[in-house]
Amino acid sequence: MTRGTGRGGGSAAPRSVDVARLAGVSQKTVSRVFNDEQYVSADVRQRVLAAAEELGYRLNNAARALASGRTRSIGVVTLGTALYGPATLLMGVERVVRDTGYALRVVNTMEGDPAGIAGAVDSLLDQGVDGIVISEPIDEEGDGGDISARLDVPVLVIGAPSPFTASTVLAAGGGADRMARAATEHLLDLGHVTVHHLAGPQRWYAARDRLVGWRSALTEHGKDVPPVVQGDWSAASGYTAGRELASHPEVTAVFAANDDMAIGLIRALTEAGRRVPEDVSVVGFDDIPVAGYVTPPLTTVRQPFDAVAQEGLKRLVHSIENPQADPLPASDPPVDLIVRASTAPPPPRKPPGRGRRGNSHLPKGGSPTPR
Repeated sequence: MTRGTGRGGGSAAPRSVDVARLAGVSQKTVSRVFNDEQYVSADVRQRVLAAAEELGYRLNNAARALASGRTRSIGVVTLGTALYGPATLLMGVERVVRDTGYALRVVNTMEGDPAGIAGAVDSLLDQGVDGIVISEPIDEEGDGGDISARLDVPVLVIGAPSPFTASTVLAAGGGADRMARAATEHLLDLGHVTVHHLAGPQRWYAARDRLVGWRSALTEHGKDVPPVVQGDWSAASGYTAGRELASHPEVTAVFAANDDMAIGLIRALTEAGRRVPEDVSVVGFDDIPVAGYVTPPLTTVRQPFDAVAQEGLKRLVHSIENPQADPLPASDPPVDLIVRASTAPPPPRKPPGRGRRGNSHLPKGGSPTPR
């Protein structure tokens, strides 16, 4: 049989009635299979899918939208940035949405626009999306109250508090504080007396969470909490911070809020004669693709972007398709510390006063006194 010609001959696209005839089932059963409804046996489902594959049948989403009152689309509000974290998370969301059979509609916001989220959500609601994903990592101090009344679709917020209220608000992607705590405790377990922190910009929720995790780990272990050095996520800002930290000999361990800043930090420490990890241990965050190939290979926390997208979208689709049911429970993302060669025990501590005698050992003639 020629793919896509249908059972009735000619060049017309196959219809659900053609699939039903070939599979030996009713047209209603075909509809149930493609709507993923219950009460269809595995054998019948397989026959319907095989018939659809043989005929080249594709579900008419437009017709299904008219019948169900849904557009089979999910909107995503995301910050327009090429930074590794937000960009990778968006790619994960795109993959999962595509696999669920929904269409994806993305609206980018711009940093510095407090009305960005509200405007983006308004645009998506006007397009009739069935659910919305908010992947907006920055606190713009905007007011979502003006759109809350219109939010009659489920909303998934990733890695941030919800900027507005809705009948169904789901959260995903938390736990950065636990990951930061694990990074800090790794350095403490190696024997460092404290850990310095190279933080990200504090308008970012992720930077705040990582700072909280670092500080809580030090406090709970009774360690001193050093002053925070702040960067802007870039390797250049890490380099600048590294030049500052390298001038303080008491610094033996640094937790950087992302890998790019950690890499810049290591470059500055090395140029200043502070060896990594012999003199200073460094831990990053994200596990970017090059993290294992820099010198030395970077110890870091791997972010579970795909797992967050997978679970979050599963819960969102469930709420879309089962509006009367309770939301699926959430689970904490795993903490995955990748230990490489940029961390080690601290250097031996010199006895007080050692190396400070200077010329006290030199006699008037300038030659060392024998010892």
